[in-house]
Amino acid sequence: MIKLNDIQVIFNQGTQLENHVLKGINLTIEKGEFVTIIGGNGAGKSTLMNILAGDLLPHQGSLFIENKDITTWPTEKRSPLVARIFQDPMLGTFSELTIEENLSLAHQRGKRRGFALSTSGALRQKFREALSVLNMNLENRLLDKVSSLSGGQRQALSLVMATLQECELLLLDEHTAALDPKIANTIMEITNNIVKARKLTTLMITHSMSQALHYGSRTIMLYHGEVVRDMTGDTRKSLSTENLLAFFEV
Repeated sequence: MIKLNDIQVIFNQGTQLENHVLKGINLTIEKGEFVTIIGGNGAGKSTLMNILAGDLLPHQGSLFIENKDITTWPTEKRSPLVARIFQDPMLGTFSELTIEENLSLAHQRGKRRGFALSTSGALRQKFREALSVLNMNLENRLLDKVSSLSGGQRQALSLVMATLQECELLLLDEHTAALDPKIANTIMEITNNIVKARKLTTLMITHSMSQALHYGSRTIMLYHGEVVRDMTGDTRKSLSTENLLAFFEV
């Protein structure tokens, strides 16, 4: 379970440019829940992701993951608990390393890392099995440099890397926004399959209203740093993309 209690974030505090970005966010995300997050520019979506990932600490409030108070934990300390995939496919992988070397680094997430990226036969087989679900033939390209992959392939690899180790929370930060529509749909289906199979607690920011309703079981809308809509169950099922777009006209 993820619990956010009165999370507040203020940029440029005490100046003429003061901006109260998050205004007392209270949320409870149940274990295994897949939540989509929508909102206009400046709504606080990315700031919320940064708070959860540890890239930003709140000015007020507390954050718990599985009853652990991680409010002040830096990103590195949270890495065994939280995995994140960004919008830019280039951010989740190392271009000049091979697919195998990238996966080796992901396998060491949250552990003490050495300089060696040696891989045993058993670990290599684990990598192949993880990549095979993508249906992109990457399991047969372990020694290829990641720089040789397309944007969609790199984002698919990022997804495998993020979920290679167990985590308590998967953050998807508009992870299909930089891809063409066909590849974006493929990555979303892969994402959905992995999240369901692994029962991963997941938060996904999206600007696609169809994605927001089609995936997961709960949709949250942020507006000026506050949760203004929290849609689940029959209420969410009855909504159309046009309904969601109308919520922005306030």
